[in-house]
Order: sequence, then structure tokens, then C-alpha cells
Amino acid sequence: MPENTTPRAPRSGPDPRSPYVFDVREVGRRAGTARSYRRSVPAPAGLGSDLVGVPEGALLQLDVQLESVTEGVLVTGAVTGPLRGECGRCLDPIDDELGVDVCELFAWPNSVTDETTERDEVHRINGDYLDVEPVVRDSVVLGLPWTPLCRPDCAGLCPDCGQRLDDLPAGHTHDVLDPRWAALAGFTEADSQPDPTQE
Repeated sequence: MPENTTPRAPRSGPDPRSPYVFDVREVGRRAGTARSYRRSVPAPAGLGSDLVGVPEGALLQLDVQLESVTEGVLVTGAVTGPLRGECGRCLDPIDDELGVDVCELFAWPNSVTDETTERDEVHRINGDYLDVEPVVRDSVVLGLPWTPLCRPDCAGLCPDCGQRLDDLPAGHTHDVLDPRWAALAGFTEADSQPDPTQE
């Protein structure tokens, strides 16, 4: 008997095995019922900018409460995780922790919210599950510092020699010749050299 080689249809909806996915049956549909969760989840790729971000695969701590409300399930809580990057002023490595709040409504199917909003306006409950990964991603990316600093008073780099200003003595300066006079500097140096034909 030949093997059935018909490809399986791709799974639609959230994968219940994902640590980002919650089973709303544990909360129920009665408004006001709630349940708290604490999970360690691996950070997805792309949580950052060129200067700073959460490394892919690093553990994020997810502390959330799922509360059943009339229109869906309200997810509130906090996400914390390691922050890695480099200082926007001196380029030294940054090793810090990021903490952000999350607050998002997941609409019940066929609720007023579900029927009166566009697909990208509000998250939906899919079957018995909701997936908080997009919410975590958005919250973390929006919570990243615009200009990451190794410390608030970092002085940055010297624009002339490129050394960290915090490592240089106070009053560190460089003699900078106005480029309009640079050609004349060569004449001055030539005039200061003895002429061997005059000896």
C-alpha cells in the first residue's frame, strides 16, 4: 500500500507548546476572573537596534496577569531581561537590565471589539489560546533607550584623538591649525632649517 504523501496543512493559530502562548480556558469567560503567571521565555530575534538590544535566546522574565473582561482577556504585567550593547557616546560595552510594562487586550471572537476593529488594531484570542510574543516584542523594542549610555554623565570621546574623555586629564586639548594657514606652516618650518650653502 503506497504511503500517504499528502503534506499536512500548516497549523493555524498559536502553538500551545510555545512559552508565549496561554490557554484562556484556565481563566474562563466570567468577567473579573484572573490568573497570574510567571515564566522564563527565550528572547526572539530582532529585539534591538544597532547599538543596543536583548540578545536572541536570552531569558526574559515574564510576570503577567490574565483577567477575563467583557470583550476579551486583559493581559497586564512586566517583562525584564538582559540588555547588551555599546554606549552611544564612548562606545564602551553596556551590560544592563531592561524592564518594561505590558498592557494589552485580546478580544474574544465575535465580540463587539472583534467585529468593530481592524485586524491590526487589537490582538485576538485564537480558539482557546492567546499569544503574547508580539506584545512582548513591541513593549521591549519601544522600551529601549534612544541613546544607550554606560552611565548618565559619560563625557564621550575626544573628537581629535578618539580617546575617552573620562580617561584623559582635565583640560585635555589639541593644537589644531586652521586649514587656511596649513600651507604657510610649511614655509615657516623651511625657514627654520639652516641653509647648507650658507655655511
